[in-house]
Amino acid sequence: MSVRTKVLSFVDVMMRVPPIMVIDEILKVGMGLPTRLYPNSVTKDTDGGQAAAPTDASNSTYAVLRRTFFGLIGDDAAASAINTTQAMLERSIDNASKTAQTGGMLSSSFNALMDELAQDATLADILTMTTVKFVICLLGFLSASCIFMLWTRHLVMVYMFLTSLGLTFLSYWSNVSALALMERSPSILEDVLSMNTTRLLDSGGVVMSLAPHLMAQWFMGMLFAYIHLGPRFALLQKSMPIIFTSPILLAMLPLPPRLIGHLPVIAGVTPIILTMITLMKSAMEASKTVYNGYQYAMNFVSNFGLSALIENEWQRLNVPSVLRVFWTLRIIQGGYALINSDTPLPLLPAVQKLLVDGCETLTAVLGMTAVISVVCHYIGRGFQWYLLTYDNDEEKSLGTVSAVLFYILALQTGLTSLSPDKRFVRLCRNLCLLVTALLHFLHNIVSPILMSLSAARNPSRKRHVRALSVCAFLIVVPICLLFFLWTQHSPSTWLLAVTAFSVEVVVKVLVSLATYTLFSIDARRQFFWEKLDDYLYYVRAFGNSVEFCFGILLFINGAWILVFESAQNATGGAIRAIMMCIHAYFNIWCEARAGWSVFMKRRSAVHKISALPEATPAQLRAFDDVCAICYQEMYSAKITRCRHFFHGVCLRKWLYVQDRCPLCHEIMMYTDKAENNANETEEEAAAAAEQPLRIYPRDEANNANPARHSPDRAPPVPEASTSTAAPPVNAAQVSSAVNAAASSTSTPLPAGIAPSTSSSSTSNSSYITASGQQPPPTATSAAAVATAAASNTTHMFRMSQDQQ
Repeated sequence: MSVRTKVLSFVDVMMRVPPIMVIDEILKVGMGLPTRLYPNSVTKDTDGGQAAAPTDASNSTYAVLRRTFFGLIGDDAAASAINTTQAMLERSIDNASKTAQTGGMLSSSFNALMDELAQDATLADILTMTTVKFVICLLGFLSASCIFMLWTRHLVMVYMFLTSLGLTFLSYWSNVSALALMERSPSILEDVLSMNTTRLLDSGGVVMSLAPHLMAQWFMGMLFAYIHLGPRFALLQKSMPIIFTSPILLAMLPLPPRLIGHLPVIAGVTPIILTMITLMKSAMEASKTVYNGYQYAMNFVSNFGLSALIENEWQRLNVPSVLRVFWTLRIIQGGYALINSDTPLPLLPAVQKLLVDGCETLTAVLGMTAVISVVCHYIGRGFQWYLLTYDNDEEKSLGTVSAVLFYILALQTGLTSLSPDKRFVRLCRNLCLLVTALLHFLHNIVSPILMSLSAARNPSRKRHVRALSVCAFLIVVPICLLFFLWTQHSPSTWLLAVTAFSVEVVVKVLVSLATYTLFSIDARRQFFWEKLDDYLYYVRAFGNSVEFCFGILLFINGAWILVFESAQNATGGAIRAIMMCIHAYFNIWCEARAGWSVFMKRRSAVHKISALPEATPAQLRAFDDVCAICYQEMYSAKITRCRHFFHGVCLRKWLYVQDRCPLCHEIMMYTDKAENNANETEEEAAAAAEQPLRIYPRDEANNANPARHSPDRAPPVPEASTSTAAPPVNAAQVSSAVNAAASSTSTPLPAGIAPSTSSSSTSNSSYITASGQQPPPTATSAAAVATAAASNTTHMFRMSQDQQ
């Protein structure tokens, strides 16, 4: 990207920040509606401690923090005015309530009650003032939103119009100030005619005081002539600087004082007329622009969909960058105000106050979310650089999912509606949940790296040490965090959620380390390890069972919070209920169903394999070939009813997919037979196994490979020489069968906990025993962590692609 493009992009971002600031100020005043002030009482904190509520009645966070959170003095006049208004409103409502209780809302005095309310002057004034303020705030909100969404060329025109209008009023103010200086000083014209250089060149004289005003007026006149959008006549353009400076120049003449007082207004007539002409000409163009934008959006939605429109506009408006610049400027403004205050705060209270002010409104929370997104993104990039990996989908979605998680937490906990002291506590709790979710994301980055290193016999010790050090970090940090939280806070629902989420990270890391160890041992063995699949099944089943149990436990915890702790926040309770429903369906029901399905398939496959006869050492020596599924030497094998030899583990994986032989596609056993015929089937298979086998002699030229094959590579497909009964088999079919069989292996919990797919070879929950490769995590796992954290649960999505 060139420097010019970067500069233009930065200018576009800066032009979109002022509308966001206007929206933020409108939200600060609550859209002009009366708001319920913070109660003047001491409430019980959810951690079990006492938290003093603010006593200041002001809506301003600065005033509240000064009086309560930091012990400073606030604006008593503003607080008294707001208290008076609220008392008047509550008194009127109280009178109406008493009348309703006396006569009854449905009694004959209902009309009298309405008349009394209509004749209440205080209530009428309050309602009228509130209505006017609300209408003004609503118009300002809509106008700022429309300006923010304009195209860049239209946005430039808006700023040119606003700048020309601002120059007009600034010129008027400067002329009034200059005339006030000349009114209190001797006549400048007389000094010039008499050549009174002493007074003219006096540094504190009126001439030196008027010089900046003259220069500013001349510059503003030139700038107005350049940027205004009204009619452009050559003579008018050249005379614009003279028009701006004319009040000061005419005031030097001996004119009547009454006429001199009207000179600033006369000088401002010309730019005001040009501005009004521009406004009238642009009104129709603005309406057409809004209508064309609406038509463009509708056409885009009909052609590409609503999500594509949102994504396209999100990129065009560069929303994250705009929000980050807005929040940074907001914090800088707050820090400047703290530095210039009469009683500067210490560093820690000042940081706390800035953080509290940084999440005061919804727009401020959005700005903080954008900043957190960048921080999490670079944290992921840092771990990616440390692990020497440069292509990971989890890292790409880390910043986005972290931002969504933080904003959902802010909404469902009612962060903006809390008092400043409680808001800071809630912000810290949300950040703790975000940190635990971030640890889950980091585990999703390091886990596939561990699996690839263990299965590929990677000789680079540096990569192994880095991956293992990250795992140690993911174990130590949650333990230290839990130790600090449990020593500083009493037990609560929030602490239970953070604890379960942190413990789950530790369990997942331990499961990854155990899998890494098993694959490392298998990669260094000289013989095929048939028990590896069972060990992996048990290890991952344990991890999945822990996650499933935490999911159920914290679903109950979230339900408790929803029922007993979210009564004062209807919006947050609704969001929490939605997140809990999503969690209950995807993280509990779908996984339990998929896990039970995989468990039953594994159980059925084990039963079928046990029904097949075991090959004797003599038969293996006579066969003298590799398994057609994994291409490794067979020291033990199962014989199918079509007289083909396979590893028992490989054949069990194949049976997860289908019941036909991988080579000849003959049905290996008839599953629709009754159970009472199972013994007869076993006897027939055993009898068939005792019959002599017709085996072609092994071709040493084609089987010169060593006996042991490394699990990190797949040797060429051998020729189908296993039996005379086996027809020629396409190598692509065998390879496809191997991939399907390997990908069907998963680690479900016997109780039906772990997720898996039974018919898809691209399942995210499957793993390949031969290669040890675990599929890289996608944005689905990141979204699951965000969903779990937002609903105070810790279980993750592990949906297969057919479920997605």
